[in-house]
Formats: sequence, structure tokens, C-alpha cells
Amino acid sequence: MALSSGRAVVFVTGNAKKLEEVIQILGDKFPYKLESKKVDLPEFQGEPDDISIQKCQEAARLVDGPVIVEDTCLCFRALGGLPGPYIKWFLDKVKPEGLYKMLAGFEDKSAWALCTFAFCAGKEEPVQLFRGKTEGCIVEPRGPRDFGWDPCFQPEGYDKTYAELPKEVKNTISHRYRALAAMSEHFALLSDGPESKKMKQGD
Repeated sequence: MALSSGRAVVFVTGNAKKLEEVIQILGDKFPYKLESKKVDLPEFQGEPDDISIQKCQEAARLVDGPVIVEDTCLCFRALGGLPGPYIKWFLDKVKPEGLYKMLAGFEDKSAWALCTFAFCAGKEEPVQLFRGKTEGCIVEPRGPRDFGWDPCFQPEGYDKTYAELPKEVKNTISHRYRALAAMSEHFALLSDGPESKKMKQGD
């Protein structure tokens, strides 16, 4: 189902900082108006894609309209990809220091951050996934503590953690940026679609 440009789409989050970051990254390229709404969704389990699809379908049912949900994973190579989609619970219990200490017995401190944005145009509509991945490593926490596990994730090619990097730098390399760029590009092309078709028909 195509949405008309300028239509409001609900971004399911209760996190004002996350909404702020998403709007900042999307800039004016995104053809829809983003509104945030906190929706209590079940804690689905499974692989990242499965979780994103289930969350998005449930959100579209509850909101009864177009929705975007985001799922973030932090995956430790030494632990076969865990904590992965369960990072929120690990962070809640052990804080960034605990995440760093979890790898104390391993030589391999490498990790990747994975962000998946899922879009659904409404109930019974298919879910589209947009993924972004940033490689890095887990380090002893450094920097401000206002954004989850950012203090202990150092992206590849940088000597600063996500938390220490200026927002404008982080927002050009982060897993969230990459997923949003993929989503933004997709919808920008879609919103150009009808005009492009008309031009082609007029050729």
C-alpha cells in the first residue's frame, strides 16, 4: 500500500532522545511526518529479523495505521552474536561496565551493532526491513552515560567510543544511521515513483 507524501507515520518509541536522533539523521529527505508514540509491545524472542517483523505487525495492529519500529542488537563475536536482540536486558542488569567484563575471559573483543527499522503500512500489510551494521569492539566504558551502551562500543577506525564522539560524527557512521539511510532512500524513490511513471508515459 503506497502512502501519500507528507502523511504521518508513527515511530513506536517512548525514548525522546531516540526520536531526536532519528529525525536528525533523516533530515528533510524522508517524505513522511514522523510522530512518536509509546506502545507496549510483547517482548518477542528469536532471530533479529523475526523479532522486528513480529514487533512491527503487532504495532500496526495496535496503532491501526502506518508504523515504524526499531530493533537494536549489540553482538559480541566471542559469544556467537549474543547478547544480540537481548542487549536491553543485559544493559539494564549489568550496565556498560558489566558488558565490558563479560568479555574479560576472551581475547576477541570485537562486536557489531545492528539496527533494523521495520515499516508496515497498516494492519495485514507486509513488513519491510531496513538494516544497518557497524563493526567495532567492546572497551572499558568512556564518555557520557545518557545513551545506553554507547560508552563501551568503539566503532572500527575510531579511537573514541560512540558516547565520546560528537553527535554529528556518530550520526554518519552509526548502525542506526545506516539503517535509516537505507529506509530514507527506499521511500524517497517511492515518493518519486508516480512522477517518474508519468514522465516515462509521456516519452
